[in-house]
Amino acid sequence: MKTIKGPGIFLAQFAGDNAPFNSLAGIAGWAANLGFKAVQMPTTDPRLFDLAKAAASVNYCDEVRGTLKEHGLDISELSTHLQGQLIAVHPAYNLQFDGFAPASVHGNEEARREWATEQMKLAAGASKNLGLTAHASFSGALAWPYFYPWPQRPAGLIEEAFKELAKRWIPILNAFEDAGVDVCYELHPGEDLHDGTTFERFLGAVNNHSRCRILFDPSHMVLQQLDYLKFIDHYHEHIRAFHVKDAEFRPNGKSGVYAGYQDWIDRPGRFRSLGDGQVDFGAIFSKLAQYNYPGWAVLEWEDCIKNGEDGAREGAAYILQHLIRVTDRAFDDFAGAASDVEHNRRLLGI
Repeated sequence: MKTIKGPGIFLAQFAGDNAPFNSLAGIAGWAANLGFKAVQMPTTDPRLFDLAKAAASVNYCDEVRGTLKEHGLDISELSTHLQGQLIAVHPAYNLQFDGFAPASVHGNEEARREWATEQMKLAAGASKNLGLTAHASFSGALAWPYFYPWPQRPAGLIEEAFKELAKRWIPILNAFEDAGVDVCYELHPGEDLHDGTTFERFLGAVNNHSRCRILFDPSHMVLQQLDYLKFIDHYHEHIRAFHVKDAEFRPNGKSGVYAGYQDWIDRPGRFRSLGDGQVDFGAIFSKLAQYNYPGWAVLEWEDCIKNGEDGAREGAAYILQHLIRVTDRAFDDFAGAASDVEHNRRLLGI
């Protein structure tokens, strides 16, 4: 068994225009003072991290790591959630997702996808230069508008969507293979990879590519009413990244999983700060330790009620409380007996 590393924090929700959140040194000092030991680094904010420079320069990566090291921090993973989303976008979402890309490619789906693909390949190189082994991203989605089969989906529609999705991702996965880094897809509503079944479908479509992995986030499973503990039993061999994010699902007489187009605060399913939701993190940390999860426990904060800085402060302590220093011996070793084949045969009556 392995002792899970942590606590880490995903910086995407905290980067901003005001100090200390507008520079790497500033936000690193803030995170370290709260008790975090690592940061999951977004790659779309050059004030914190320059992805192209990191892919091209080991020296720059050493500078980034040095800045973090001054505060006792490591990098858990780089994140390309926004760029990964743009690998596959259904036309219904083109206008909305243009905002994830530079203005120079807005309105040009092919150019936007080429930009995103290049970003992903840069992330592979940057991860290698930083000495990382896992990377966090989204899959994008072509089939999401058809997730509910009404009207009835034509035969072959989903198969064609995953075939195309795999075609776009295989060159990227190959780049990560060359870099020695796993691509950990966050299974998330709005992505074609949003549960175990869709992950399996995609894994088959990319020919069981060894770099195709999972970012486990139980909050999205609560909102889908999926058993996140049994999920770990099924897919633990693929889990290489972990977002520690809480959620609650409280259905009522007016809305349920689909949430009635309501604002987050009114939805039956809501993301919550750690400890304020329904996720059984004690059981999750136990299972991940049992199955030798090799990575970090990284706080992702999203809550429509609590202040984010409070959520981060409480979250660091919450994760630290749940980390399990795994045992190096059996609890009943004191009552053990020496191995003796003849003695064992006598006990068995043979």
